[in-house]
Amino acid sequence: MRSWPQPEVPRVAGTPVPLKLYDTADDAIRPVEGSGMYVCGITPYDSTHLGHAATYVTFDVILRQLRDNGREVTYVQNITDVDDPLFERAERDGVDWRELGTSQIDLFRSDMEQLAVVPPQHYIGAMEAIDEVIAMVERLLDAGAAYVVDDADYPDVYASIEATPQFGYESRYTDEEMAAAFAERGGDPERPGKRHPLDPLIWRAQRAGEPSWESPFGPGRPGWHIECSAIATNRLGASFAIQGGGSDLAYPHHEYSAAHAEAALDVERMAGHYVHTGMIGLEGTKMSKSLGNLVFVHKLTEAGHEPSAIRLGIYAAHYRTDRDWSAQVLTDAEQRLARWREGCGTLEQTEDFVQQLRARLADDLDTPGALGVVDEWAQSPGREPAARELMAAALDGLLGVRL
Repeated sequence: MRSWPQPEVPRVAGTPVPLKLYDTADDAIRPVEGSGMYVCGITPYDSTHLGHAATYVTFDVILRQLRDNGREVTYVQNITDVDDPLFERAERDGVDWRELGTSQIDLFRSDMEQLAVVPPQHYIGAMEAIDEVIAMVERLLDAGAAYVVDDADYPDVYASIEATPQFGYESRYTDEEMAAAFAERGGDPERPGKRHPLDPLIWRAQRAGEPSWESPFGPGRPGWHIECSAIATNRLGASFAIQGGGSDLAYPHHEYSAAHAEAALDVERMAGHYVHTGMIGLEGTKMSKSLGNLVFVHKLTEAGHEPSAIRLGIYAAHYRTDRDWSAQVLTDAEQRLARWREGCGTLEQTEDFVQQLRARLADDLDTPGALGVVDEWAQSPGREPAARELMAAALDGLLGVRL
């Protein structure tokens, strides 16, 4: 599947600072090693809202830091273009699910282009990866890490959570937390014939009215978690640097994605870092489709709000925190951007400020601290054009913000 256009990312003068990120699995901030990054993509049944934008902008900043460090990063992102939420929304709206998916993928691409997000080299739809999923399901079955339920009508294939001894390490959820989250986030703990209530579906046997593909275990379609396992490991190898997404993906999605890869490919750990962004609320209330209080990126840009200001609003709080979006957050960001555009300083001062900016971002993406550095720069004396050009390149190259 085609991605979106590559924005121009300036090279930043000065000395790169090695990136450290918080790893959910180890509950620690550690240096990032390796260069492969996989970020879970959208299920295309609705427009890109601020929660999506905050996640993809965060991993865009991570990508920019790694490349500033001289890493040749391979970035992979999926699109879950065949899944129950897509079918349900299409049925509700009386449209073909393929047409709905295509329209929302196009809108997502446009939003990412507007926000100057660097595109992944590999942008892969689930339907493109069917053969890869089938191959991984076969490996899990052959290894005794998966099984077919005894159901003549729907012989679904499930993976066993007992296939890897370290299951649960990624999210660090307790058994009680796993049980609750599994039921709330797409799991089927009550399915008859499963060996364990938390065993996840990896191949869904064909149901009436649903798309399906032929496989050695009968016609059907992929489960959600194994889709990401197959797409990621086929492009990044059995182990890679970063697995990323929102905090609501830590369990079950990332836990199972890792477990499938580790069982199928016989590796101890799929990703060196599991990185998760916090949730975005609106005016003090959780932002959700059910409440109808989503803020859409394309609506903001259509109303004349600059993408750079939207990015600054996202950066105002740390990426791992659950935080609020409001009209005031956007106004503050626009005022900050205006102040920055008046800044200049001296070249010597600005070189130091750019290194401070790098250091803040290298410390687990301390974007509030980074914004404070640039605020201070904007108030510094001096009017050397070369200084402004240096800071403009640093903000564009490291934060995707254009003066």
